[in-house]
Amino acid sequence: MLFSVLVLCFLFSLYFILLKVIYYRYSQTSWSKHFLELNIRKCGRSRICQNTARNDMYPWQSEHKNTSNEVRALLVTAHPDDECMFFAPTILRLLQLNASVHLLCLSSGNYYKQGAHRQRELRDSCAVLGIPASQVTIIDCKELPDDPNVEWNIHVISSLVLKQIQASSINMVLTFDGRGVSGHGNHIAIYRSLSYLASTGEIPDGCCVLSLQTVNVIRKYLSVLELPISWLCGSDVSFLIGSEGYRQAKRAMFCHRSQLLWFRHLYMLLSRYVLINTFQVISREEKDWEMY
Repeated sequence: MLFSVLVLCFLFSLYFILLKVIYYRYSQTSWSKHFLELNIRKCGRSRICQNTARNDMYPWQSEHKNTSNEVRALLVTAHPDDECMFFAPTILRLLQLNASVHLLCLSSGNYYKQGAHRQRELRDSCAVLGIPASQVTIIDCKELPDDPNVEWNIHVISSLVLKQIQASSINMVLTFDGRGVSGHGNHIAIYRSLSYLASTGEIPDGCCVLSLQTVNVIRKYLSVLELPISWLCGSDVSFLIGSEGYRQAKRAMFCHRSQLLWFRHLYMLLSRYVLINTFQVISREEKDWEMY
């Protein structure tokens, strides 16, 4: 019995040492290098890749910033609170790297007739995370209701996203993947829209499109203990925050007071999405799409 306990303690100690090493490697990895390599590999002919490669410096590290090379990221979400429940590490790390972060929320969160109140909560949350109010756009239209049982129109979403990309000169778009993290139909509809735009070539050259990887429910609620698994599984781009970033994400979530049910507190305590985001590139391969 004593031997078994000692073995377990030894294994746990090894795991936590591994966790610390991986956390250090993640935090020390130059994400800007990932961005450069990713764009050269996936976008190839884009202006931002060519310009950045020629400059031998990354736009957010340059003393004389060239606005044409500046990373301008657009986060596309479905509901108020998505930004801090699922994308807080992404937002905080991008802002630390001096990227310009824009948010497009495609509904007002009016499922329980609290739309106006939830819009205010979203703006407060974005202020805590560091996104300027002028870069937060909330869509409130009947074609995109906050309802998991309503299939959102891909054409409407695509038009709204393209409009935002063009208006803000966006060169990076981030959203959910095909499983929507939580399986929510509205999340999945956004992925389908971005996948459609990418595969049909409507995304402008130089704009990279990334989807947040959905993990199984066990990994989802391992919190920081999940980090070695993410490291081993790999991804195209990853964002990791520490204890200070976690506290900031938690403060942002507390702005959504109308949503703070007991299980949301557990989510903020246990979810790996509050600490780490891993992304895959949405492919530009040609597909057959049916618009509806």
